[in-house]
Amino acid sequence: MHILPQKGDAMASRPLPIAAQLIYARDLLRELVSRDMKIRYKRSVLGIAWTMINPLMQILIFTFLFNRVLPLNIPHYTVFVFCGVLAWNWFQTSLYLAAGGITENRDLVRRPGFPVAVLPVVTVATNMLHFLLSLPILLVCILIDGLPLSPAVAAFPLVLLVQFGLTLGLAYLIAATHVFFRDVQHILSIGLSLLFYLTPIFYTADRVPAEYQQLYLLNPMAQLVSAYRAIFLQGIWPDGGALLGVAIFAVALFALGYTIFVRASYRFVEEL
Repeated sequence: MHILPQKGDAMASRPLPIAAQLIYARDLLRELVSRDMKIRYKRSVLGIAWTMINPLMQILIFTFLFNRVLPLNIPHYTVFVFCGVLAWNWFQTSLYLAAGGITENRDLVRRPGFPVAVLPVVTVATNMLHFLLSLPILLVCILIDGLPLSPAVAAFPLVLLVQFGLTLGLAYLIAATHVFFRDVQHILSIGLSLLFYLTPIFYTADRVPAEYQQLYLLNPMAQLVSAYRAIFLQGIWPDGGALLGVAIFAVALFALGYTIFVRASYRFVEEL
């Protein structure tokens, strides 16, 4: 990440040291995340409480439908669906907002020296914060259901990191592509709607017919949701092989997404 010094600086021809660039990136990320949080809940009576209200309403609807109307007979269904909803909401909302991450921040993108690559990170980090703020409600549900918290909770940061990398890689691809092709947002809406039903949010993976199981397991979000449920619902360590596979895919996707984003970023200003 290169930062342009102020005009007239004697060191203007030299880039700042890596340590200084990292500190700048950290502070900028913190400020932009804080800005996004304030803008999202500006003039809202309940403010940040909506972070918890939205998933709670989804969970109440799913619990009523699939415990009362069309019972799936899944034990501890509230905790079961809560794990899926929280993980999915972080993923889906991040990608929706990433699509407009460049086009809706024209003033920042046009500012000389501004590290444009930080914008998708801000989107994913902000929604991860919403995910984390909803965790206390999940923990309350776990306690109400009488489920113990096992040492497997130590694996939670790892699963969180894998999902962050996966989501960020896709966010880079979507943000860059949307600058040149504005249909991306509409295609994304359809794609995420389909993927939602192909991810075991409100049903168990074993309900998928055997002939589709291998194809189904290629969905990285299905593996991540299963990992969260292993930790919080079953109290066991996630499947290491499956999680490693998703992690490798996330790293490759991040490398691809970031590379495409950086190459495309040189044309952002003229396209905006």
